[in-house]
Amino acid sequence: MNNNMKFTRILSILIAGLLVASCQNSTTLDEKKAELKTKKAELASLKNSISQLEQEIADLDPEFAKANRKATLITTIPVSNGHFESFIEVSGSVESRKNVVISAETPGLIEKIYVVEGEAVRAGQTLIRLDNEILMSNYEELKTSYELAKTMYERQSNLWAQKIGTEVQYLEAKNRKEALENQLKTLKSQIEKTFIKAPFSGTIDRLDAKLGQYAQPTIPLIRLVSLENLYIKADVSEAYIGSIKKGDPTKVTFASLNQEFETRISAIGQVINPDNRTFTVEVKVPQLPVSLKPNLVAVVKIKDFESDDATVVPNNLIQKDSRGDYVYIVAKNSENPVAKKVPVERGKTYKDRTMIINGLKGDEELINEGFRDVNDGVNVKVVEGSII
Repeated sequence: MNNNMKFTRILSILIAGLLVASCQNSTTLDEKKAELKTKKAELASLKNSISQLEQEIADLDPEFAKANRKATLITTIPVSNGHFESFIEVSGSVESRKNVVISAETPGLIEKIYVVEGEAVRAGQTLIRLDNEILMSNYEELKTSYELAKTMYERQSNLWAQKIGTEVQYLEAKNRKEALENQLKTLKSQIEKTFIKAPFSGTIDRLDAKLGQYAQPTIPLIRLVSLENLYIKADVSEAYIGSIKKGDPTKVTFASLNQEFETRISAIGQVINPDNRTFTVEVKVPQLPVSLKPNLVAVVKIKDFESDDATVVPNNLIQKDSRGDYVYIVAKNSENPVAKKVPVERGKTYKDRTMIINGLKGDEELINEGFRDVNDGVNVKVVEGSII
């Protein structure tokens, strides 16, 4: 027998052995599955028999049923009594009463720009100069004519005082001087408008003007912002129009700056916005160690309710059925602790806490963990820690 024949024979024997073992394992597994199925059916039948027997005994002896009822594991927390406050939270933004876009009052070519973005300027400082060469030339010519007319008027006035000449000559000289004087004032005003100046002290936030650009009253050239008189503006739903008033305390948070401060409402709008049914409130901004910028987003929390003697429970423990809201407490007047369903009336809610205005005395123990697993009158067992 050569080597190939020996190898083939050995391989055949191994395969046959594996097939036999596989059949044996398969038979054993099927038997175990069948046995498990039988046991489960027996357990279900036993549980059903036990339930029927318990029901029959309960019908004949209610006290036995009550004593042997299985207790549900729960944890409890006391009803909170004391200070409670609620806030209206809205989004607002920093505004400045001195935040303006400056344009030219008169058309003209931009000849000189004296400032750059970010530069601090003072009130009255010249920011931009428009081309005024023609106006200046006209002013000098008119000024020369005015000086002559003024001299003629003074001489004619002296002569008229001496009863020399006629009244008409005097009046003509006076009229010419006054006309040229008014023309000079008008021309000087036009020249002044070619110098664009800062209306108040502040910072150049944006500079859109360019040398050689033709400025017109409708074209923005500079945005000037002052950070000295900032406030926060927020829109509040009309549902709260009767809940807040001027002077109410507020908390303002700037998430981007990690800053929070307390202040008060400084003004309340008198008109409802028909688009979103809101009214505006303004909040004062005190001096802060950080620099605020216009349009910076803030969260404004306006206190709309406060009580020092409130009964408060967590929101998640309040359930609702067809009759209204209720909570479960542990009844204390029973030999075995039982769950008691107590109807309650809600008051104000803020975040995860709700004020109860009717239904609780304040000394109850609320069922916390396991509150969804109990019913009215069910035996309970209070455990320490957590049942999860």
